[in-house]
Amino acid sequence: MNDFFKLKENNTNIKTEIIAGITTFITMAYIIFVNPSLLGQAGMNVKGLMFGDVAKAGITVANDPILGAVFVATVLSAIIGTLIMGLVANVPFAQAAGMGMNAFFTFYVVGTAGYSWRAALAAVFICGLINIFITVTKIRIAIVDAIPESLKNAIGGGIGLFIALIGFKEAGIVVADSATLVKFGDVRNPGTLLALFGLVVTVALMVKNVKGSILIGIIATTVVGVIAQAGFGAKLGIFIPESFKVFSMPPSLSPTFLKLDFSELFSAKTGFLTAVTIIVSFSLVDTFDTIGTFIGTGAKTGMFDEKNDVPKRGMFPRKIDKALFADATATSIGALLGTSNVTTYVESAAGISEGGRTGLTSVVTAVCFFLSLFIAPIVGIVPAQATAPALIIVGVLMISSIMRIDFENFEEALPAFLTLVMMPFTYSIANGIAAGFIFYTIVKLVKGKAKDVHPIMYIFAVLFIFKFIFNV
Repeated sequence: MNDFFKLKENNTNIKTEIIAGITTFITMAYIIFVNPSLLGQAGMNVKGLMFGDVAKAGITVANDPILGAVFVATVLSAIIGTLIMGLVANVPFAQAAGMGMNAFFTFYVVGTAGYSWRAALAAVFICGLINIFITVTKIRIAIVDAIPESLKNAIGGGIGLFIALIGFKEAGIVVADSATLVKFGDVRNPGTLLALFGLVVTVALMVKNVKGSILIGIIATTVVGVIAQAGFGAKLGIFIPESFKVFSMPPSLSPTFLKLDFSELFSAKTGFLTAVTIIVSFSLVDTFDTIGTFIGTGAKTGMFDEKNDVPKRGMFPRKIDKALFADATATSIGALLGTSNVTTYVESAAGISEGGRTGLTSVVTAVCFFLSLFIAPIVGIVPAQATAPALIIVGVLMISSIMRIDFENFEEALPAFLTLVMMPFTYSIANGIAAGFIFYTIVKLVKGKAKDVHPIMYIFAVLFIFKFIFNV
């Protein structure tokens, strides 16, 4: 292991890498609960029921054919992606279905655009292939360089707001109103009270810097919810089976494995340009998220530096190229298994902070994910009120990127602001990206700074304008 992972060369050892790998898993394990919940709302469950309704109907993740398969796909894609990251790139990063992209998958591609989850998986698969191609040919880096930093940061922050809105909605804290569109929910509702309890617990753990705060918060909220419903008759919609087993063999993957529908994705009914926009949006968000994670965490450790010099803009060493390739490959693999975009997790920073420096950290995290395959019954009883606080907290973590936007400069502030607010206000990540690209280009043209705008930005701006004009 020392020779393969170059432990001594990276000033680490087996014990440190194991601890780091377990730490990374604990901080990101919430995805095995949250992802089936979100994708369940995309119709990936029996009879087209929503996740909460599935629980009320007495169907759990363990015995619901499709939701059980989504759980398995979520875990398997994390295992495969993380192993590729560790064994091929030899870096301490873990991968799993990405927050934000699973929301885009559910609420825009399926909810707004009207595609089936099978067509959405096809879009994710193509996104992965495109990312593999543009990574190998260095185009991926060129695209990242073409987009201004202000918009990159705004996209991250906007997705954070969007995810938080979903969390507040799932918790019943924000509800619909015919007069004002939205309003504050009824905190006397048992489900809302449970979600608020989970939020308080998770926040307290986060403030105390407890490892795995989000995961612990989900588990604690679920336990309290089960007790409240079983012992006190609270109406929470949690299905509690008569014979409950903590461990079981994993559900079958067959309901989602290779169920991609390319014909619907590019059908005349849905529109070719809409499909292209969705694929490009998936690719852009995935790219920004991954690059930001690598650079943000790598800058603290120097793991991507060459000769101890931070790489210049657009010039990255071979190690990060391999990591980008691993990330792109995992996305297509995840789509084949039956989940939304697989991406590199910023929670990997937790393991890195514990001393993880090589791919051995990733291998240990992958082993932990493998063990989680056998806890499907636990996932089945986790209510939406338990995962809602996790979405809110993830929103908080993602919104921090807006601190790097110069809001004193109106040229930068306006496009960034529109990107930020259009995502939650229109319930669409794609609309936010489009608004930012279009108005950034317009502002620069009006200011006589056309040369400051990269040709790639002009191409995307024109495509997005056509999208809005023809409603495709």
